Amino acid sequence: MTQSTRTSFRSALLRTASGVGLAAVIAAVAAPGARAEMPGWMGDVKLGVQVQAGMLINTDTAGSGVQFGHLFTDRANVPTLNQSLFTLSKTVDPKAEGFDWGFKLQGMVGSDARFTRFMGFGNTAQTSRVQLDLMEANLSFHLPVVTEGGVDLKVGLYPTPIGYETIDPSTNPFYTHSYIFNFGIPLKHAGAYAIVHATDLIDVYAGADTGMQTTFGKGDNNRAAAGLFGLQFNFADADLTILALSHFGAENARVVDPSQKLRYENDAVITYKKGSYTFVTELNWIHDDFGKANAYGIAQYVSYTVNDSLALNLRAEFFHDDKGFFVAAFPGNNDFVQAELGRPNGSFGVGKASYGSLTVGASYKPPGLGDFNVLVRPELRYDRELSGKKAYNGGRDKGALTLAADVIFGF
Repeated sequence: MTQSTRTSFRSALLRTASGVGLAAVIAAVAAPGARAEMPGWMGDVKLGVQVQAGMLINTDTAGSGVQFGHLFTDRANVPTLNQSLFTLSKTVDPKAEGFDWGFKLQGMVGSDARFTRFMGFGNTAQTSRVQLDLMEANLSFHLPVVTEGGVDLKVGLYPTPIGYETIDPSTNPFYTHSYIFNFGIPLKHAGAYAIVHATDLIDVYAGADTGMQTTFGKGDNNRAAAGLFGLQFNFADADLTILALSHFGAENARVVDPSQKLRYENDAVITYKKGSYTFVTELNWIHDDFGKANAYGIAQYVSYTVNDSLALNLRAEFFHDDKGFFVAAFPGNNDFVQAELGRPNGSFGVGKASYGSLTVGASYKPPGLGDFNVLVRPELRYDRELSGKKAYNGGRDKGALTLAADVIFGF
């Protein structure tokens, strides 16, 4: 059961009654289980820290060679600080019937920031492998309007709601990511989207933003608007959900007429739970007018929950890039963001190709750790270019076998 492997921050609730000073607030954060009373809405504010570190081993790669087909785990044989997440948040009550609101402010330090950074936020100021990123800065609202179920609204900077895998590692079954996550969907947006709870069965998604990993002004590589639309079906009696979302807008830098050169990312996630098993099927199709290119893929996940501490996971994936437009490697620390901005960079691909991958692993949460949440995820993965091209291990091999593991801990 993949989603059961999630870890969450242990939150120190800051509640300060009159007469309690700053020292009490600091003590509430520093001391496990301690609380300092704070007035009003501040009593719902949570502070959290989550750290992820791991390593990918490939004995066929010399040194820390680039792993083609990977982004966040693109270096072999070296320990990696993927993410340190620092979060200040107030969560909207999911059972709220009246008006409710929340916010999230989250920063990241780690190697993953090379790929998640918003354009316009220090594009060339960071050159190291470990970088800084503003992951989220948004407001959320539950509005008791339009329908009996109301409307959920998010405004600001936020991760995309599209796709199965997420930037937050604690909600994923594996350390490494799928081709669909790396190359078939956006990662983050600046804008707003709403979820209209039309009926108990159907939720409607609609939104507007600046594009993929873009912000405003110089942070938008083409200064064109983008949008999101889709549906979610919730078959509660059958333990089945279907989330189908599409994002559309100009994404290529320096296009003369962005409105005529759009990119469409279409993704569907079908989740079915039966007993101790969770089955997830993800379908993806991405089209780019500017490159006249298409890519499509399917990923199948199966998770088996052994007990509250252990889940066994499998992922099988096929991904086809018809012109080599989407799948690439980014050996330089700034190559990814430079490519997004349309600037010279060291990225490379292998042209038209079809990729297959098979990953098996486990998610283990050690019991009895008190205030800490720990998740350990070992995995074994095999990638292969199915038309016979030598895409892996520095262009020497048609396939690559990797062993990887990470540890996530938070409080």
